[in-house]
Amino acid sequence: MSEERSLNFLEEIIENDIAEGKNGGRIHTRFPPEPNGYLHIGHASSICLNFGLAQKYNGKCNLRFDDTNPVTEDTEYVESIKNDIKWLGFQWDNELYASDYFEQLYQFAVTLIKKGLAYVDDSTAEEIAATKGSTVEPGKNSPYRDRTVEENLQLFEEMRAGKYQDGEKTLRAKIDMAHPNLLLRDPIMYRIKHAHHHRTGDKWCIYPMYDFAHGQSDSIEHITHSICTLEFIHHRPLYDWFIEKLEIFPSHQYEFARRNLSYTVMSKRKLLQLVNENHVAGWDDPRMPTVSGMRRRGYTAKAIREFCDTIGVAKRENVVDLSLLEFCVREDLNKTANRVMAVLDPVKLVITNYPEGQEEYFETDNNPEDESAGKRSVPFSRELWIEREDFMEEPAKKFFRLGPGLMVRLKSAYIVKCDGFKKDEAGNITEVHCSYLPESKSGNDTSGLTVKGTIHWVSVKHAKTAEVRLYDRLFKVDDPSSEEGDFKSYINPDSMQVLPGVYIEPELAKAKDGEHYQFMRKGYFCVDKDSTADKLVFNRTVTLKDTWAKEAKKA
Repeated sequence: MSEERSLNFLEEIIENDIAEGKNGGRIHTRFPPEPNGYLHIGHASSICLNFGLAQKYNGKCNLRFDDTNPVTEDTEYVESIKNDIKWLGFQWDNELYASDYFEQLYQFAVTLIKKGLAYVDDSTAEEIAATKGSTVEPGKNSPYRDRTVEENLQLFEEMRAGKYQDGEKTLRAKIDMAHPNLLLRDPIMYRIKHAHHHRTGDKWCIYPMYDFAHGQSDSIEHITHSICTLEFIHHRPLYDWFIEKLEIFPSHQYEFARRNLSYTVMSKRKLLQLVNENHVAGWDDPRMPTVSGMRRRGYTAKAIREFCDTIGVAKRENVVDLSLLEFCVREDLNKTANRVMAVLDPVKLVITNYPEGQEEYFETDNNPEDESAGKRSVPFSRELWIEREDFMEEPAKKFFRLGPGLMVRLKSAYIVKCDGFKKDEAGNITEVHCSYLPESKSGNDTSGLTVKGTIHWVSVKHAKTAEVRLYDRLFKVDDPSSEEGDFKSYINPDSMQVLPGVYIEPELAKAKDGEHYQFMRKGYFCVDKDSTADKLVFNRTVTLKDTWAKEAKKA
């Protein structure tokens, strides 16, 4: 899918800046996550964009944690974010934190107070909201707006010293309560929050708001292109106002449209609900759109990068079909995953004319797409496990697998003919009886017969058992956030199916956590972290074909 493409609008801006010699031709971006949750596929797009631009234009990219809200942030999230970025294939030039700048940001606030551009407000949050006005009505000035510089400096210092309770006072920028952009109607710069911070401990009890910390942090780091998602476009005038009034390095903000993914939600708040209410088994549940969830499911970093590159950068939001991401995953795994045999819904096949006690080994390619992957030997015996769906008591037209009188090739082995079958009292097929043609051995077939079907199998004598988890869309609807009512009511009850008794070929017993395989005819799977020495667990990463699209057409 990678091919020569035209420049996106951000690349055009950067190339124009370089041509004009802006910032000395220097390019410096940053990825600024708040450590209050795990990264999801939307963040992956931003990571690929910010780090990718820095790589393309020989620039730098900082990782800066926006850790200005101690109540929701945690070191666990910091570490998970760093792990995800590295796994995606990127390395930051500098690891920084907004908390690194708390003293400098405080002094910036003091500078604005001295310029008469900030004041301490005793109003409650409710009172401030009531005076904000609306898009058609101007706001009202706070009764504390005209405090003297000296009084504001003293009160702000007392706020820092811990003299006041949470919510008792705030520091606000003095801009214009009639400004058409409501964000510029004396926005709050600092609030009091007596909470333990994951890095600074109890040193601070006042914390800067996002709008005050973000642009100034960019400026301190001399970021040339501060790239945000589109919802921050209305914040840009305030971003510029602070930088202009402080007379500091003029970082500039650019916005691009976020890409939402179908059949899931991308809000951290909603993802946290799914975790806390046990709708999923944690942030790395393979059904989650988090980077860690996708990694656990078996998505590859290369496939995610290819997906982000394919959807591109735009100025208008839209919902990207999950099937595109799955396509990218299939494309990558087709080249890299070894082919193995596993029987998910087993029924026994007995080759009645194969000598009892005899066994032989058949050589097969690990990956026909990759010669360097080599070959392996697969054991064969009189009794095999096959898929229940590969036998039909009364075969339908164009059913080219097993049924009374029908012939099929066993993958890499022999042609067999179905001679009969057994049922239990409930009418379930328990055994399929076949005879084999010794002269039909794969690679040395002298039988002269041609059969239309080939099925996979696992030798009963040599088989190992495993648990397989089949994953599907987490939600039943394309865009659960836009539907009426509670988004959780649209959770797909069949998003996970556990198969405890799957038979796998013995080679798979050596599989390690995170390794990828193609289960022939069944899809791509990877080893889950829940695996133990006694029980392997495999997650279905993606089916071989887009079966969901087929079902949707039927509906």
